[in-house]
Amino acid sequence: MVVVLDTVSANPVRPRHPEKANRPDAPSPPKPDWIRVRAPNTRGYADTRRIVKENGLVTVCEEAGCPNIGECWDKKHATFMIMGDTCTRACAFCNVKTGMPGALESSEPEYVAEATRKLGLAHVVVTSVDRDDLDDGGAEHFAQTIRAIRERCPATTIEILTPDFLRKDGALETVAAAKPDVFNHNLETVPSRYLTVRPGARYFHSIRLLQRVKEIDPTIFTKSGIMVGLGEERHEVLQVMDDLRSADVDFLTIGQYLQPTRKHHAVMRYVTPEEFSAYETVAYTKGFLMVSASPLTRSSHHAGEDFAKLQAARANQPR
Repeated sequence: MVVVLDTVSANPVRPRHPEKANRPDAPSPPKPDWIRVRAPNTRGYADTRRIVKENGLVTVCEEAGCPNIGECWDKKHATFMIMGDTCTRACAFCNVKTGMPGALESSEPEYVAEATRKLGLAHVVVTSVDRDDLDDGGAEHFAQTIRAIRERCPATTIEILTPDFLRKDGALETVAAAKPDVFNHNLETVPSRYLTVRPGARYFHSIRLLQRVKEIDPTIFTKSGIMVGLGEERHEVLQVMDDLRSADVDFLTIGQYLQPTRKHHAVMRYVTPEEFSAYETVAYTKGFLMVSASPLTRSSHHAGEDFAKLQAARANQPR
């Protein structure tokens, strides 16, 4: 578990989550056997970590404490997190550092493109922190990163996982104009949990964001995901599926929420693998081209393989 506040060191660092430091602990139940993963210690993992550090990059794999980091980095798959490691939002579920970010690094798009080349990625995933401090929410920086990867690695397909660009007029259009292959924006949870889990966001704004991508460019695959185990009811998850399909979203991911620290939102329950399988079956009947639902499913887990399946599913659609 990550330390939220260091009160032991002689020179304690700034709290990673200052807004959570004084909250009472919110203990979660013990993890079941199906949620456990092996510690990362392979040669591939070490090579990926070296390339990331040499290029001065931040990854959401590390910052969000992803349980799949060992598996993905062993295959030289990493999700790059641009625009710094500090988020302007303070979501109750998230382990990314909270605070006021620094200035954008103008060379970062080139660094990401070079790391993509060194890792030999056929499919790259780029995400970011929320940057509510920027006039465009970082949209142009996303676009520059997409263009840099296209120039350096023309055969690489590009998936982006964006913030919601709330109250940032024209931001979505800027990103969509750069033509990523997959535009991902996560809903994270059901509407009834937004005030406690994702208070800085607006559910129907996020739905509209995904719908707008399809209106701008129907060839871009759209994707979204939620976590379960946060107190949602089954019928609410099914309603989220319907809302996403109404926005013509292609790909749905559903994974188990895991509490980063005792100061974060507690796990209300661990959803069984059988329940995840049932969610996947229902989602396919609702018309999604691709569904990934399991305890360890995360937005960019197996992203390259899933993109190939998305392409095949679209090609097999009746015309």
